[in-house]
Amino acid sequence: MKHVLPALYALLLLSGCEATTTVGYSPYLEPIPGSITYGGQPRTRLTKAPVGSIVPHQFIDQYGRRVYETYVIEPDRSLRLVNRRYRDFPLFDDD
Repeated sequence: MKHVLPALYALLLLSGCEATTTVGYSPYLEPIPGSITYGGQPRTRLTKAPVGSIVPHQFIDQYGRRVYETYVIEPDRSLRLVNRRYRDFPLFDDD
């Protein structure tokens, strides 16, 4: 009995975890198909948004996972990809 309770607590804690994978910030984070900057910078420039603004973007990748990306507007009005997260189990998605 003394080994069962810690195992149950661990199971409960792990069951509450969200099934996501975070890539996080990396200077070498490359765009993937579906990213705003995949194939180059977009043709339209974000002229009204202040430099340093955050631009969120979400899409479904070729594996069916929901992808959340974060971009930052650079001084030359280009977009820099700074963060990417994956939602691995779309069946349990809130949306």
